[in-house]
Amino acid sequence: MLHSSTPALCAGNSIRFRFSLAASLLLISVSASLIAADHPGKSIYVMKCASCHGENGQGTADKFPESLAGDRPLVDLARVISDTMPEGESETCVGKESELVAAYIYDAFYSPIAQARIRPPRVELARLTVAQYRNAVADLVGLFRGSRNVDEKRGLQAEYFASGRFKGEKKTDFKRVDAAIDFDFGEDVPVDSKFEKKDEFSIRWQGSLIAPETGEYEFIVRTDNGMLFWLNDSRVPFIDGKVRSGDDAEYRNRMYMIGGHAYPLRLDFSKFNGKSAEIRLHWKAPFKTEQPIPERYLLPDRFPEVLTVETPFPPDDRSVGYVRGTSVSKEWDAATTSAAVEVAGKVFDDLDRLSGSRDKADNRTDKLRSFSERFVERAFRRSLSDEQKTFYIGGQFEKADNAETAVRRIVMLALKSPRFLYREAGGENDVFDVAARLSFGLWDTLPDNQLWNGASSKSLDRRDQVSRTAERMIQDPRSRVKLQQFFHQWLKVDDIDDVSKDTELIPGFDETLLSDLRTSIELTIDDFVSREKPDLRDLLQSSNLFLNGRLAAFYRADLPDDAPFQKVAFEPDVRSGVFSHPFLMTGFAYYSSSSPIHRGVFISRSILGRSLKPPAEAITPIPPDLHPDLSTRERVALQTSPVACRSCHEMINPLGFSLEHFDAAGRFRKQERNRDIDASGSYLQQTGELAKFTGAKELGSFLANSDEVHLAFVERLFQHVAKQPIQAYGFDQKEKLRDLLVSSGFNINALLAEIATTAAFDHPTVK
Repeated sequence: MLHSSTPALCAGNSIRFRFSLAASLLLISVSASLIAADHPGKSIYVMKCASCHGENGQGTADKFPESLAGDRPLVDLARVISDTMPEGESETCVGKESELVAAYIYDAFYSPIAQARIRPPRVELARLTVAQYRNAVADLVGLFRGSRNVDEKRGLQAEYFASGRFKGEKKTDFKRVDAAIDFDFGEDVPVDSKFEKKDEFSIRWQGSLIAPETGEYEFIVRTDNGMLFWLNDSRVPFIDGKVRSGDDAEYRNRMYMIGGHAYPLRLDFSKFNGKSAEIRLHWKAPFKTEQPIPERYLLPDRFPEVLTVETPFPPDDRSVGYVRGTSVSKEWDAATTSAAVEVAGKVFDDLDRLSGSRDKADNRTDKLRSFSERFVERAFRRSLSDEQKTFYIGGQFEKADNAETAVRRIVMLALKSPRFLYREAGGENDVFDVAARLSFGLWDTLPDNQLWNGASSKSLDRRDQVSRTAERMIQDPRSRVKLQQFFHQWLKVDDIDDVSKDTELIPGFDETLLSDLRTSIELTIDDFVSREKPDLRDLLQSSNLFLNGRLAAFYRADLPDDAPFQKVAFEPDVRSGVFSHPFLMTGFAYYSSSSPIHRGVFISRSILGRSLKPPAEAITPIPPDLHPDLSTRERVALQTSPVACRSCHEMINPLGFSLEHFDAAGRFRKQERNRDIDASGSYLQQTGELAKFTGAKELGSFLANSDEVHLAFVERLFQHVAKQPIQAYGFDQKEKLRDLLVSSGFNINALLAEIATTAAFDHPTVK
């Protein structure tokens, strides 16, 4: 579908117009003459191709079981047919014949549009993903503990006392906000003007800690003095260092935490009759080495405790390129049962605080009934019917021996109900479903009180109301977390782990440097998504990234050795876009050499959105020493020269070659083995035009202005939000959202709001 604004576009105007026109003509041709029975390419296909590939490209069990489907441009498909088909007789289908049969295959069953026509995408009933389940449970219980929003304040609130035993706690001698707990006072005191006696003092740090990732964290406290550390539990210390055993000066404990949630903490430290004082609070976060907890993850305000589901779950399905919850296994069902039992037990243990009641109080049963009803309705994301109240609430209180047991049963029933576990089990498709789609789409969790009230008051029954609500929700830190997670998945950040390099060729590369590299790309992404109008083109072209002193020394940047992480314009003449970040260049490389194949696959799949089938057989890379006279580019070309490889590597290799200026650790280089590097590359676009570029700068410019990149980005972000195929919301939905992205100045927040609105309000019927 052509839009009147298309011809007036700026960057990439002519390419975008031609692509949109070609797509429109193709849509028309699908139902017209190109797939008619008398199409001249059909008879050629039936005679020369169908015996191997099936009458409708579905494949044959004994020859080629895979269906003929893909996203090659038509001109490329014709070339592949001319070069390789029929098998063993490729010279018999060339020239005009290969073009005709390619046109027939493309329009009949090969292209994405043809595939969508044959098997129309549909919105499927989906369960909560693992992340959504953990967030939903945490926020469901959090409704009864109170909530607060994360602001820009960072650090921990510190109270200093001129006593080693916290005497006179009501009279704090000194207060301040500390950026971290990482002190070696020696034989001195924290603040000279406030403390006369140097042999004793105490400090209490309070606040909260934001978990940047979901996973297990190890906490380390080092001190020769007395210490108590509480984390996510104000009653039982997480680490008890009040009484030392022998010469122990280090204490460790682990906790599973949910990314994006703030966990309350308190650390009491005492120096009493000791010569020196030292206190350090460190952690080992997922994918990281030990370090002091950075200030950006510490809050001076105390947040409510977080109920964290620790039950292990099987991983979600990622087979179609995004995380979704459309499959249910016995393992997943068993995990939800175990998790329901776990949560019911934790609710039972904290029932007085959650319900606002007291043991043996006259109104205790009424309080527990009220708690139970609210718990179930918020778990189900809608008001309860009379029948549901009778079954879930009244019936359980009648059957149970006591009210506490009834609550435990109700919690387990609610968390095992399809109305909690599935996104829209009831199929009502009303304002409560709209609220839930918005909440899960932008926050991966249940509706908050404001959304709940909006649904209850019927103020989400018009599209403009939903759009304004989505814009409000994007300003919430939870939307920023969801967007950060998207970029981690889009850039394959979490797929890069346990990377090692040849330290003889790359001295100085170790676990700490890799941990710093991951921090660098995380900070780069965080900085980008925190902008008011994050511009996709800037992400693909900017040379700005975050470095500290250690990284600066390794990558030859101009920073002091002890410099903290800070944003710098790093190698702006040769580096462009987040795709050339040293962390990604390091991860998409081998032990001792670069890997144009890994880098080319990353650009093809993630950035350009192209589909690539796994190779027919695994091939061991040619070791550099086997052909010492060849460059990496030449070795890769030699390795992928067989006909079976060329069909994919003719796209992959030229994209990867353009990044050959970066070595196995992502450092810029001009030469390899005393030979100038050839970083020229190319890409055959869907329009049939060949784009050429040399080096990361030109590649970044091409990607930033590529209509294919914009369409692929729109689709990936839609999938991340809706957990459903974008085509199920209309065959032109991707183009419409692309046009909005362009007209907004490539503002990702504007795109995100429109995607959330579309997924919530324009939702097709679940089938």
